[in-house]
This record gives sequence, structure tokens and C-alpha cells, in this order.
Amino acid sequence: MSELLMMFSYQFIVRAFVVGLLISLCASLLGVSLVLRGNAMISDGLSHVSFGAFAVATVLNIAPLTLAIPLAIVASIIILQLDERHMIHGDGAIALLSSSALAIGVMVISITKGVNTDINNYLFGSILSLSNTDMIISIVLSIMVLILFFYSYHRIFALTFDQDFARSTGVKVDLYNMIIAILCSVTIVLGMRMMGALLISSLTIFPCLSSMRIARTFRLVVLWAAIIAVVCFIIGLSISYLYATPTGASIVIVHLVVFLILSVVQMVKA
Repeated sequence: MSELLMMFSYQFIVRAFVVGLLISLCASLLGVSLVLRGNAMISDGLSHVSFGAFAVATVLNIAPLTLAIPLAIVASIIILQLDERHMIHGDGAIALLSSSALAIGVMVISITKGVNTDINNYLFGSILSLSNTDMIISIVLSIMVLILFFYSYHRIFALTFDQDFARSTGVKVDLYNMIIAILCSVTIVLGMRMMGALLISSLTIFPCLSSMRIARTFRLVVLWAAIIAVVCFIIGLSISYLYATPTGASIVIVHLVVFLILSVVQMVKA
């Protein structure tokens, strides 16, 4: 316990703890709607788009978040529009944009600087990469995401299960679909600095899947997803500090263990 308390004497751990808690909470709340709607992999696609943006920003020597967040939002809107207009199915649009952005990012880096530590951090995550500026931006944007989520909670609930019914009751379906896409984009970009492009989607998927093993209503699934996300993050960060393991991988493995335990409990009860 004393060693765990000691880790908060390090500034970079404090930054990671604050940002990680907020990102885990935002991702878990949004993830419930995405998973139940069958759009869980949009987070994976947006993380690849964000990686491409981070790579280009690194080469151009500009602040990564200022480029990655707008591009991720544009990508999410494009995916939404392609799917809504039946031009390309959602999964196809995600694959098209994500693979293209990833290829552009790798190509830009290889031509200019080659793969360096910063890019590896974006791929696999690193708590050391979080600066004070990143922390402030992440806190402000995360709070905005949470406020918008709770403000739009009832509309998101309606959209998750029946968009046609929601439209018939006067809900502006297109507007709130766009809000969900934007909130997801911001959350994914903010979480990439800690989790990496290859692992960030786990924060939107695992908490929902785990909570669905113990809850049956939308409200309870959302509540348990938030609790599971926060607890798994704290345990994962602690394991990473105590045993010098990669932070992102540690958090994902904790999520996996929790999911397997809850799945076994569900089967035993059945």
C-alpha cells in the first residue's frame, strides 16, 4: 500500500491518473451506445485516423491534439454520412478511412523522419507522453463530453434501440448521431496518448460487455460500465507502476480478466 501511495509523488503518474480516470469514464459511457448499436469498431477506426493525424502533426512540428481532434471529428462525420446514405456500409467506411489514414501516417513518417519514440507512444501508449498542457486540455474536453452525454442521455437511449421511433417522437436523430460521433472522436483522441492507437478501442468495448453480464437495463449497464472502467483503470495503472509493465496493456488485461470472471459467473447462475 505504501508503494502505491508513493507513486502519486511522481507528477507524470498524477497526470496519467487524472486523465486516465476521465477518459475511462467517457469511453465507457459512450461505449454502451456504440456496442448496443453494433458500431463498436468505429472507435478502432477513429484511433487509426488519429494516429495518421498525430504522425503528420509530429512531422510538421505542430501540437498533435490541434490536428488530430478536428480530423477525427471529420472522419466520424464522413463515416456517419456514408452509412446514412447507403453509399458504403458502416464497417466498410470504417475500414476504408482507418486503413488509409494509417497508411498515410506510416508513409509520411518513413519518408521524413522514420519511426521514432513519439510514434511508438501513439501506437502503444505511454504515460510519460502526457504533458501538463495535455492534462489541462484532456480535463476540459472530458468534462464537456460528460456534460453533453448526460444532457443528451434520453435521446441517446432512444437512438440506441430504435432510431425510427426516436425520429417519430421528435428527436433530431441526425443531430444526436453527429453529437455521439463527435464525443467519441474527442474521447478516442484524448485517450490515445495513454493507451495508444492499437488499444484505445478496448476502453469503449470491454466495460459495456462486462456490465452486460451483470445488468439487464440500459441505465444499469451504463452505471456498471462506468464503475468497471474506473476500477480496471486504477488496478491496471497500479500493476503498471509496481511491475514496470506497459500501462495500456496492463489496463486491457485487467479488463479481460474482469470480463472472463463475470462471464463465468453469468454461466454459473444460468
